[in-house]
Amino acid sequence: EVQLQASGGGLEQAGGYLRLSCAASGFTSDDGTIAWFRQAPGKEREGIASISREDGSTYYADSVKGRFTVSSDNAKNMVYLQMNSLKPEDTAVYYCAAALIVIPGTGSIWRAERYYDYWGQGTEVTVSS
Repeated sequence: EVQLQASGGGLEQAGGYLRLSCAASGFTSDDGTIAWFRQAPGKEREGIASISREDGSTYYADSVKGRFTVSSDNAKNMVYLQMNSLKPEDTAVYYCAAALIVIPGTGSIWRAERYYDYWGQGTEVTVSS
């Protein structure tokens, strides 16, 4: 069974950076998609970045495009979210999630929670102004 564990959250000032890690174990092939979601206080959880385990294709929400980068190391079963130029509105609990299929990057399909079968516990990011 796939298991995910996110880490790397913390307190950072606006303009700073953090790198989140997601340890993803239990995959039996290179198929699948891993995504990062976040939930800010009082808001719904939203998908912000995803990466295909098959070919490394990446997709981003407009709110983080150009600032955040998702990458993976399949050999180490790790997925990373490099977050640069942090803003106070990035404050949220961040989750990594996995689907056993390749979710297309067209439109906003990859941002829908219902396609993801496995979820890690969240890691909290706080950005001060």
